[in-house]
Amino acid sequence: MSLNVDSADVAFTFKGGMLPMTVMELASADPEHIRRQLAGKLSQAPAFFQHTPVVLSVEKLDEPHLALERICAVCRDHKLLPVAVRGGSEPIRQSAWALGLGWFPPVEEGRARILESVSERTNDAVDPAATEVVEERAADAPVALSETTRLYRGTVRSGQQVSAAEGDLVVIGAVNAGAEVLAAGSIHVYGALRGRALAGIHGNAQAGIYCRELEAELISVAGTYKRLEDIDPKLLGVPVEVHFVKEQLEIKPLA
Repeated sequence: MSLNVDSADVAFTFKGGMLPMTVMELASADPEHIRRQLAGKLSQAPAFFQHTPVVLSVEKLDEPHLALERICAVCRDHKLLPVAVRGGSEPIRQSAWALGLGWFPPVEEGRARILESVSERTNDAVDPAATEVVEERAADAPVALSETTRLYRGTVRSGQQVSAAEGDLVVIGAVNAGAEVLAAGSIHVYGALRGRALAGIHGNAQAGIYCRELEAELISVAGTYKRLEDIDPKLLGVPVEVHFVKEQLEIKPLA
């Protein structure tokens, strides 16, 4: 027996998604030390501190009891919005929940869980009717395609998400503003990249982003990202390649 629910009675639906998130990796548990450093960062990059959601990583701290509420208050004073805590002991997890924050397991444990479930979650996030994914070898694409490479032909339109959960993603077309492309490996866009591109979504720092015209709202490799306003204007509108080098994104013209 199947139960049909009138769509007018549906208040919400759950969908999987992969969202870029700033991780604030704490090396000190001292709220005042954190406050002083945040004040310095605010003077350097005030645009970044505009209600940016952050995950507080406590994996490097060896403290079963943490002044989590005070640290969150310091962040909010500087216009950062703590949304979750990653890592820590059971008391820290309970403190996070008590403060209305989410909790994530340490990165290695979390990565193992992601690898087990990413296919199911990305399939939920992508509307099959809205995307056309073709898995084949293309003679006109100078990229070595493997069995895990996903090839997409056409424009990725605003509101669409196209992903390659296990390998590279090749887009033979453009990525419009408001669209999102994600890949476990590298992303190759044979057109204008105006939306969001997230490569190395499982932490692959060897991944890269390649496009014929960079106008991206956001680019990310292995969790490190840059917004459009952070990119050198000289690199906009030209072919570029993006890599993770020395703990930051390196963007250079594509030779």
